[in-house]
Amino acid sequence: MRVAHRRTTTVRCLTALTLGLLALTGCGGPDDGPDDGQAATATATASVTSAPPAPSPDGTAPSSGPSAAEARWAGTKQFVQIDDARTAGGRTYLSVRPAEKKPHPRFEAWVIVPGEGPYTEVSMTEDAQVLLSVPLGDAKHPAAYTQDEFVGRLTARSSSDRALLGFDLSFDGQGRVTRVQSLYTP
Repeated sequence: MRVAHRRTTTVRCLTALTLGLLALTGCGGPDDGPDDGQAATATATASVTSAPPAPSPDGTAPSSGPSAAEARWAGTKQFVQIDDARTAGGRTYLSVRPAEKKPHPRFEAWVIVPGEGPYTEVSMTEDAQVLLSVPLGDAKHPAAYTQDEFVGRLTARSSSDRALLGFDLSFDGQGRVTRVQSLYTP
């Protein structure tokens, strides 16, 4: 009788945990964007990482797994602000935090609602696609840029200008950014 009670309690706990994880990560497909609940959850649980993992003593990349943010966003699409971007050791790193986007009331564009809380550093895959629109890109419609061009264009702007920019990021199963697309803002 006692074993059956423990088993039932264990099953209930695992079910609650599974449902909680599904609620935090969302159930949408790869083309679905985040909803307000995902952005709020991600904002509330974001952690700060100030630098990429340090190389091991022999100079090779560390073998540690993904950061908490990378693991949390693995396989999802997130709308974010990017405070900073840099390249180190052949990799591009983005300092991000969730934000919201709303259609502009008068133009065919977006209004960015800044997020709150700390920024989290995530890495990009080597072959990540970068699509930029005005004001970061040269045209209203997204066009392809290299990661180096993206880093240069973003870091050339003041932090107050960067706060007005928004990006859709797609993450692979390991939580690395595979696609960056800036939103057109007038």
